[in-house]
Amino acid sequence: MSVIEVTKINGVKVLINPDLLELAEETPDTVLSFTTGRKLIVKESRQDVKNLVKSYRKDIFAD
Repeated sequence: MSVIEVTKINGVKVLINPDLLELAEETPDTVLSFTTGRKLIVKESRQDVKNLVKSYRKDIFAD
C-alpha cells in the first residue's frame, strides 16, 4: 500500500492512503474527507494535496 504524507493542524505528520481520499476542501483550513467517513484537518493547501495525489498516481503508473 502506498501512502502520502500530510501535516495535521497540530504539526504532527501522518501518512494517508490517497485511494481512500474522497474530498479535499478549504474552509479556510483544508479538510480531507475519506470514503470511510473520517475527516482530517491538515496544514497543506487543497492544491498541495492535489499535487501530492497526482505525484502518487504518476509513481503508481510508472511502475
